[in-house]
Amino acid sequence: MNVVIHPAILRGSLRPPCSKSVAHRVIIARALSGFEGKVRHLTVSEDLLATDSCTKALLRKDRKDPLMDCGESGSTLRFMIPIALAVRGRGRFTGRARLLERPLGPYLQIFEERGITWERAGNELVITGKLTPGTYSLAGNVSSQFITGLLFALPMLEGDSEIVLTTPLESRGYVDLTLQVMEQFGVRAQESADGSRFVIPGKQRYQTYDADIEPDWSQAAFYYALQNLGCPIKINGMNPDSLQGDKVIAQYAAQLAEPGDVTIDVSQCPDLVPPLAAMAAVRRGTCSIVNAARLRLKESDRLATVSAVLTALGADIQELPDGLVITGKPALAGGVDVESYQDHRIAMMTAVLAVRCANPVRILGAQCVAKSFPKFWEIYQRMHGNITIEEEGAPA
Repeated sequence: MNVVIHPAILRGSLRPPCSKSVAHRVIIARALSGFEGKVRHLTVSEDLLATDSCTKALLRKDRKDPLMDCGESGSTLRFMIPIALAVRGRGRFTGRARLLERPLGPYLQIFEERGITWERAGNELVITGKLTPGTYSLAGNVSSQFITGLLFALPMLEGDSEIVLTTPLESRGYVDLTLQVMEQFGVRAQESADGSRFVIPGKQRYQTYDADIEPDWSQAAFYYALQNLGCPIKINGMNPDSLQGDKVIAQYAAQLAEPGDVTIDVSQCPDLVPPLAAMAAVRRGTCSIVNAARLRLKESDRLATVSAVLTALGADIQELPDGLVITGKPALAGGVDVESYQDHRIAMMTAVLAVRCANPVRILGAQCVAKSFPKFWEIYQRMHGNITIEEEGAPA
């Protein structure tokens, strides 16, 4: 599906979809508690459906060796690997697009140390070996998803364990969310005062809990960007006390609303780069986005794809090995077809920037927003967006 956006100012109000980060964790904890308890304000997306499907496949007693389809969700794959080893001593996983190419290095090192075997055959990853209590060492400056996966799995083992971080922890907020959800479902891990280790007692059991999932700050970020680009939009339901690290978007949006040169460190909030880039492209001043190397390992190489899309639209952007330098302009030319690169955040970034383009913009593969925000285009139209949806096979 392609979407043609004719520049128009958006207006109205919305409550962003539920936090995907919180929802992944709630779905897993609820499954481990026996699938009891209610979940309120859960909005469906492809990634969350993947996590729900994998937990049901893993925990169904009539399936001896289930194949878990993680879709394109890196969170699902990384969370479920240690859980599968703790529950069954084996896990079979599949996925789409770049999923099985995304790094699993921290787990693979642990597996080698503990005699856990793995093999990839075609589009299937098979990991065999029982997760055992003990000390697990891994770097804190890789994806926090590895830490979350272990935090979920280790409490279910028969003995005590600890996670030791060999480098400072990045994406701190995501680990805080994991600890919060675990505690809500009756499972605890004790963090050391210096944040370098987590002590996890064994023989714990997840308990029933009724969860209320707050809106997603990373999705709200695109609407903060639209506000900065001149669209009178009201964003409802956001929790200012949220543990989501991406709530910093409110602070960054305020910075970018003022003229002048700014530097933004995204080591703790890499998902914010596409909406930050959209804001930076049409303002007075230069914005340097730093410590963003991990974006090269997302659904697309987001440093390269953000740079490619902004360049096509007419922005002034320089791609660096671990960041971007964007010098703002009053408006962009547009009038081009741009790839979504099958990356939901790239498609949404382009939709945001289109409101400040002089000419229409066609987004190719625009259906990819379903990965995290299936109703994105519906809401875009409802907020007075002027778009034409071209279904597959329709003439351009």
